[in-house]
Amino acid sequence: METLNNRYCVIMAGGIGSRFWPLSRQETPKQFLDILGTGRTLIQQTFDRFLPICPAENFLVVTSIEYKDLVLEQLPELKPNQVLTEPYRRNTAPCIAYSNAWIKTRNPQASVIVTPADHLILKQEEFVRVISKGVEFVEENNSLLTLGIKPHRPETGYGYIQVSDDSTNTLGEIEPVKTFTEKPNLELAKVFFESGEFFWNSGIFLWSLESINNAFDNHLPDVKSLFDSIQDKINTEDELESIQNIYADCKNISIDYGIMEKANNVCVLTADFGWSDLGTWSSLYEHSVKDNNKNAINTGKVLTYDSKDCIVNIPNNTKAVIQGLDGYIIAQSNDCLLICPKNNEQQIRQFTADISTQFPE
Repeated sequence: METLNNRYCVIMAGGIGSRFWPLSRQETPKQFLDILGTGRTLIQQTFDRFLPICPAENFLVVTSIEYKDLVLEQLPELKPNQVLTEPYRRNTAPCIAYSNAWIKTRNPQASVIVTPADHLILKQEEFVRVISKGVEFVEENNSLLTLGIKPHRPETGYGYIQVSDDSTNTLGEIEPVKTFTEKPNLELAKVFFESGEFFWNSGIFLWSLESINNAFDNHLPDVKSLFDSIQDKINTEDELESIQNIYADCKNISIDYGIMEKANNVCVLTADFGWSDLGTWSSLYEHSVKDNNKNAINTGKVLTYDSKDCIVNIPNNTKAVIQGLDGYIIAQSNDCLLICPKNNEQQIRQFTADISTQFPE
């Protein structure tokens, strides 16, 4: 039980999910939506997933200040001080540095799991086994561990992790990382996939608090020093004001670029537990139930004619007829409607920016 109490889970929930517009909106991003129709939102599913590994009192959620009430509403198991609020979006490195400072006030011997709030895991038992193995490793080793997912196709939407030349490439092994590569073009993704040396970067990390703080000292000392300067204010009534004072000076940098690509003690635990980052409509389509024409439709009030390979997500009280579409996204939420080819979905972020400029609320 003592070991379990040393384990902390940090859920990063600050994104606005712009690629899932119009379902995901500024006021309710995708992590707070039940986009899979399971009865639990994505952040609730994330909490459920890690509860066998960490006690509820050892969870932290890092999010925007505007979503604190939403987090506490969806995760009533948490106390208000377990929701850390960022006044500005500064990417994942400052988010993790903040959670490190908070955990240090409670348990300097902690081991920490860091996870996004909006992933899909299909094989829960295998996931718990893999995470447990990873936590046990970082409890015994001075290592920064990331989870690498066995790729099923050439994918341009994910980052990639290359294992060392002398590795066995055996699934389930913990091995040194040779390189990180951000989202490649299709030609390079095909090379990665066919080589067998590359795994998808899941964005899930495990480390001891001591190891990650040492890595910040070595590779992001400016970020670390900001949080060190207010360490005695963390987990007190002065925390919010102190965080607001330093966040404007925090550089906007990811943990991948700031630390994982530079540190010499990075390892990867390779796994296959039915993972998706649910980052796009196409990834949701991939994991949705489809009809005989390969249309994924979220409601029973849609009629389709001569249409295939579409994803349709509209309110349950809306009736729709769709005719003559092949490979389209049709999504409606409140007062917004999107009709877009699936292969053009990378433009959705631009669409949302354009519509907010042209038709401000």
